[in-house]
Amino acid sequence: MSKLNSRREEFFKLWKLALPIAIAHAGQALMGFVDTAVVGRTGTDALAAVGLSTAIFFAVSSFASGLLMGVDPLLTQNVGAGNLSRARVIFWQGSYLAIAVGVILAVPLMLLPTVLASLGVDFAELPLVHDYLLWRAPSLPLLLLFMVARSYLQAVGRTGALVVATVAANIFNLGANLLLVFGGAELPAAFGPLREIPALGVTGSALSTLLCCVLQSAIVAWAVRRVDVPGGKPSSKLVREDVLQALRVGFPIGLHIAAEVGIFSLAGVLARGLGAESMSAHQIAITYASISFTVALGIGNAGCVRVGWAVGAFNTQQARQSGFMAFASGTAFMSLCALVFAFFPLPLALFVGAPREVLPLVLPLLMVSAVFQISDGLQAVGAGVLRGVGETRFPLVANMVGHYLVGLPVALLLGFRMGYGVLGIWWGLCIGLTAVAVTLFWRFERLSAGTLRPLNT
Repeated sequence: MSKLNSRREEFFKLWKLALPIAIAHAGQALMGFVDTAVVGRTGTDALAAVGLSTAIFFAVSSFASGLLMGVDPLLTQNVGAGNLSRARVIFWQGSYLAIAVGVILAVPLMLLPTVLASLGVDFAELPLVHDYLLWRAPSLPLLLLFMVARSYLQAVGRTGALVVATVAANIFNLGANLLLVFGGAELPAAFGPLREIPALGVTGSALSTLLCCVLQSAIVAWAVRRVDVPGGKPSSKLVREDVLQALRVGFPIGLHIAAEVGIFSLAGVLARGLGAESMSAHQIAITYASISFTVALGIGNAGCVRVGWAVGAFNTQQARQSGFMAFASGTAFMSLCALVFAFFPLPLALFVGAPREVLPLVLPLLMVSAVFQISDGLQAVGAGVLRGVGETRFPLVANMVGHYLVGLPVALLLGFRMGYGVLGIWWGLCIGLTAVAVTLFWRFERLSAGTLRPLNT
């Protein structure tokens, strides 16, 4: 009979993985938070431009990220089976896939604002959106390479480098944002040539994020090279069959994440249709929700690793325990976040420099965000543990039904037909998230009650 950890032991093993992974995820969101906080001080139009640009970028990059997540169960299950050499081969195939997908999708990102203008979209901030995406799009291949390295490092339990890369990138991003957005004219004479840098506004924020992606990708690449693989150096050649298998597993994840992020991006577009103030309020609220969500995402990724290890070792009972511990941890953390959002909405809004005309809209949005924290956390964990099992199609169906057949109609009804505006849109998001969360929990409970078998390793 396979060994089963005690609940206490499983809790500590889960969080040993979850914390650095969550920090890595939070680091990505924190860069967006800094962009919002810095650019927000240059005016409502610039803030709305960053909000719209971010919605577009993450709609595309999230689909790409999901494609790359097809390597997650392949990596974790091979590590669980003790096949570290095979895991390293999968890492190389994921890297090749990251470069190809990143380059292909960066092109439409750069062209999209021009296409929108040709279709008659005449938002005042569209030229700023063009400038932002022109410099942000080249970061997509680097972001995907970082993701593959992160998946490999978390699969082999070497997550310390993720923390180093995240901290270094965010320290750099804060300084670079302030310098490139506002220019160096006000710096002391000791800063020399930096004082000659002009104020680049929205473009400077995008350029700062691009440079950060270069930095963190270099750090994790160095960390991967330091991981020893027993039995000699595995081949780094392109293996067509492995790339196709990763795509088969990852394609439903890509569509699932695109559907999930797409509904929030669509909410941003709908909010912009209500005015720049509504878009700015949406951007501030979604920025805070994204930060708390990254921890739930980290718990979900840790659950993916723990469940994947157990499935690779043919230990269904341990996989079930690991999955439920991840659900419990995600629920507990997001409950704490809900309390913070509910009791401190005004300080949170003021902290990111919300313009006075935006405050009456952003405060109720933060209250709605408090309500859906638990559902948001549960669905993030549910997708993670099911990915560890190798189940990637069901979350896609759950997200399409929950968000687009349940949440979106409610958002349109409340936001436009009943006149609640951006607040009604967010209540629709809340209901959709709840439907998805309940469905994913049910699916894991049902699958783990049987016998879980690994993918072809």
